[in-house]
Amino acid sequence: MNPEPRKTDFYKRSSFVTHLPTDYLYSPSHFWIAPIDESRERWRVGFTKFATRMLGEIVDHQFEKQAGDAVASGEIIGNIEGFKAISDIYCVADGKFAGGNPDLRSDIELVSKDPYGAGWLYLVEGKPDARCGDLASYRHLLDSTIDRILEKQKAEDELL
Repeated sequence: MNPEPRKTDFYKRSSFVTHLPTDYLYSPSHFWIAPIDESRERWRVGFTKFATRMLGEIVDHQFEKQAGDAVASGEIIGNIEGFKAISDIYCVADGKFAGGNPDLRSDIELVSKDPYGAGWLYLVEGKPDARCGDLASYRHLLDSTIDRILEKQKAEDELL
């Protein structure tokens, strides 16, 4: 169940470069959510390229929810392990968990290699979190997040 190719927008800030799908919604916790069909009741969810970069090489994942379980925005539904960090997987919609990406069991590297396509994490039926925003709002979030990281690095370098 791999998504079709999407129109993207080029994004670059400092040394971070990516192409962001223009018709996806983005959460403040660096997940994307995209409708599977015209009904906009079933959604595919994944990590953004920024999130995968922060995690480093992905080595494992698991979900605490089963297909059909009720979920709420902000709820922890699983976790993902990278060499740099272990991170919770949050739900970015209210509704029902509809299952994880079965392809990740045999190729977890898809999350990093194709985060906006074959590396999606899970499906959900319901309504996206109201905090999910469009591409313009996510670009603004990335700008401010990357600027904070750069300021922190500069302050640490000045201490040395």
